[in-house]
Amino acid sequence: MNSDDTQMKAVTIPAFGDAGVLRVGTVPIPAPGPGQVAIDVAYAGANFAEVLYRRGVVDVPLPFVPGIEVAGYVRAVGEGVEDLWPGRPVAALTIVDSGGYAEVAVTSADLVAPLDGLDIGMGTAAALPSNSTTAFLVLDRVARIAPGESVLVHAAAGGVGSQLGQAARLLGADRVVGTVGSAAKIDPAKGFGYDEVILRDRIADAGQFDIVVDTVGGPARRASLDRLASMGRLVIMGNASGAEDVGVPANELWFSNKTVSGFNLAAFAAAHPDEAGRALRRAVEAAAKGELRVQVEALPLERVAEAHRRIEAGATTGKLVLDVAAL
Repeated sequence: MNSDDTQMKAVTIPAFGDAGVLRVGTVPIPAPGPGQVAIDVAYAGANFAEVLYRRGVVDVPLPFVPGIEVAGYVRAVGEGVEDLWPGRPVAALTIVDSGGYAEVAVTSADLVAPLDGLDIGMGTAAALPSNSTTAFLVLDRVARIAPGESVLVHAAAGGVGSQLGQAARLLGADRVVGTVGSAAKIDPAKGFGYDEVILRDRIADAGQFDIVVDTVGGPARRASLDRLASMGRLVIMGNASGAEDVGVPANELWFSNKTVSGFNLAAFAAAHPDEAGRALRRAVEAAAKGELRVQVEALPLERVAEAHRRIEAGATTGKLVLDVAAL
């Protein structure tokens, strides 16, 4: 922590642009308001969402401190918070107001999962709040998965893809297939709960599915709709390809008995923090029991630009986290 007890180190986005705009500097230490918790951050997850903030895809005020998930220790609590206390180890979603790439982050107490008594390291805990929480919410709350159903997941080797396959299995899926963009990612993806992993351009040979989760967009979106069985559900939760939006004809849905839904974790957590928090705690407990495997690579916070470049290039498997405590 900075010697000035009113200032802390943080990564800021001073201007929109490529990864080179990211800066490590000092900003005021935030204080928790009513119902909030301040956390001394040990690790912060690195996500494609923060890339979108940096590019200016999401309209945020500058300078902006990104970071949608953290793990660390409670620093202080705001009025009305009763079940958390200073020093308690926690994982937390900071996605509503961001701010996780910093020595101290503030979030709603509803979006915090205690870690005491659980067999889980801080680096792993920081990798769970966004992707693992999303996996359970998308499959259970949005797609309403039923035991015995089949699931297809795009970008199966990535952060959220690595969790979706495993969550589908925990929720009773009978067949779970993943797609990847390159042959080099097939074997890494197979370790994340998938029965089969195929190249995305071979999706037409994959058969039909009750649920398809699309984080890629572009041609994969149209192909995903074609892979749905009768009463199938396509959940759209990203556009990593950066392709133009793909329209879905409403009459086609009507005639084919198919459903298309969207999921955005930030909007969901803002509107339903209690439910998002329950899903987070469910994910943390599953990881602590060994039911969810999280492949984590830690980088020093000063290498945040490298983390962003690797995420943008699709050159990651599993999850990157940033070591904040080592500052």
